[in-house]
Amino acid sequence: MNETISYHEQREILHDTFSEIGKKTELLLTTGQLLMENGSDTIRIIRDMKRVAAYMGIDEDKFHLHIMYTTLMLNISDEEHSYTNFRKCHKHAVDMRVISAISKLTWRALRDRYTLEEFEDNLNNIESHARYYPEWLTILATGFACGGFCTLFGCDMAAFFYTALCAILGKSAQIFCGRMGINPYVNVAFSAFIATSAAYLVHFLPTATPWHPIIASALFLVPGIPLINSISDMINTLLMSGVARTVHTLIIVGAMTFGIVMAVGIFGVEMFTDLHMVPQNDYGIFAFGAAAGAVGFSILFNLPPRLLFAAAIGGIIAVCTRNFCIFELHQSSVAGTFIGATFVSIIGIWAVHWLHAPTQVLTVPSVIPMVPGVLIYRLLFAIINIRDLDVDGLLRAIQSGVDAVLIILGIAIGVAMPSIFAQRAFERRKLEEQEHLLSEAYETDEKF
Repeated sequence: MNETISYHEQREILHDTFSEIGKKTELLLTTGQLLMENGSDTIRIIRDMKRVAAYMGIDEDKFHLHIMYTTLMLNISDEEHSYTNFRKCHKHAVDMRVISAISKLTWRALRDRYTLEEFEDNLNNIESHARYYPEWLTILATGFACGGFCTLFGCDMAAFFYTALCAILGKSAQIFCGRMGINPYVNVAFSAFIATSAAYLVHFLPTATPWHPIIASALFLVPGIPLINSISDMINTLLMSGVARTVHTLIIVGAMTFGIVMAVGIFGVEMFTDLHMVPQNDYGIFAFGAAAGAVGFSILFNLPPRLLFAAAIGGIIAVCTRNFCIFELHQSSVAGTFIGATFVSIIGIWAVHWLHAPTQVLTVPSVIPMVPGVLIYRLLFAIINIRDLDVDGLLRAIQSGVDAVLIILGIAIGVAMPSIFAQRAFERRKLEEQEHLLSEAYETDEKF
């Protein structure tokens, strides 16, 4: 009998906006914090937090949220009450498991009529859950991904394995520095230095493409998801978080470039930034490189194992579509990349219903192999050595930067645009489902 009364009281709390408002705001902010700290875009954070608020009996007109990259500010108020709470976001990593799990939790809470305690327990389980993949597999996957990138640049199989080895050393250095508590930007610079230094040493080994590992071995450090999220936020007019993400991304890229330039300077390498990188391979090699890059980064991003095949297929579709547009239809790299990203995003929207995972989780790992990491640090390498550049070198550096920005825009818009067009229909359908679940919960509670 006591359990029934206790449960009934819990349900009454969820019917009253301001009942247990302190706990409600804490759980809402924890939800948003986990999403922000694990690589979610801002639109998804807002959408999921609003769904949690609806489950807690908080009407949308009483829910006021302001999101910055490092701080979440939440206010719940009406004509008589006003409660405000803040939450700092202390780290910024990528964990697709958390994004997917929270999305599912918000719907389960509505459907299964969770109490606040049940919701909190599930949220704590998501936060404390171990990664799907052991550390050694993550390190190997990093090498595999960078080797896949190298094949997309036209390397031979020997250079593929050399690149993988160098990336493994760089990733191991990054993990070690993280355990030592070293500043994350310094960590990036040191890891890039280790990977690039190893890549210089392996160029003495037998291969027809000795310099390609220098280009590809540190690409695991390129902040692809923050880049895409920053553009996506600004496209959706979320300028504060978008600009902050952009600045954070530029610092990472700068630190990465500094480490590469230090290694190149120490070993006296002067020609790798002018290296010809147009692949001369068939579509089988494109598919292999794209799948290797997508799966490797998916493991790095802790994508659920059941979705790895989807990431591989998505990567193949994105890269092969891009290359077909460039080599067969003679489109520009920007246009080809945009078409590839758009195509895989459209497929991802349909696949959401089959794979039961958020669109971001399905599409972003698939387009990561198209991120122009090489062009980005070519530009920064040129800027650092600007005193030694002639006019032609400066123009090439500027062109690299312009191409990189346009390609990133092409990826971000290609990923975001189908979702933006489909969002109204999806939001209407999800809102109807949400209202249906809420009405069922109220009707059930009234019987008690």
